[in-house]
Amino acid sequence: MRAHLPRRRTQRRGLRLWPVGAVLVLTFTAAVLVAAAVFYTGWDLLGARGLKLEHRVDSKTLFDLVKLSFGVVAGADALVALVVAYRRQRVDEDGALREATRLHTERFTTTVGQLGEGSAAVRLGGVHALAARVPADRRTSTGFSSTCGGPHGPGGCAAWGVQPPGP
Repeated sequence: MRAHLPRRRTQRRGLRLWPVGAVLVLTFTAAVLVAAAVFYTGWDLLGARGLKLEHRVDSKTLFDLVKLSFGVVAGADALVALVVAYRRQRVDEDGALREATRLHTERFTTTVGQLGEGSAAVRLGGVHALAARVPADRRTSTGFSSTCGGPHGPGGCAAWGVQPPGP
């Protein structure tokens, strides 16, 4: 009988951004709700009882409506620009992180490759490069001893010319 093992959830790597269409719809909805709340709060604070109906629109009212429509379009464009700029920033940050990780992996691979060389000078350079890659607060004597062949290995770290950190 086969044991039922829990399935591993596959983790999606990279950015987890919502679709841009959904983000824009949510942003516009939030902007309309905020604008409505501000309008009704102002209406209530001013104590307005109603609107004066006009059968004819004069030029001042028409120009005010045109200015209002241009303001709404400008606000919508600013919202789109804000969402796109935020997403671009996230993508750029993710790309920079990916590039830094790739560079670190490439350097580490080169350094470890030097440890297996036939020349002692190249191996020594690999040990020094590997020691330089370890942050100062993470260096331990055990790590250096195992890298250099163990504390009881052929000469330990002293044979390589590397002084392990103190206890």
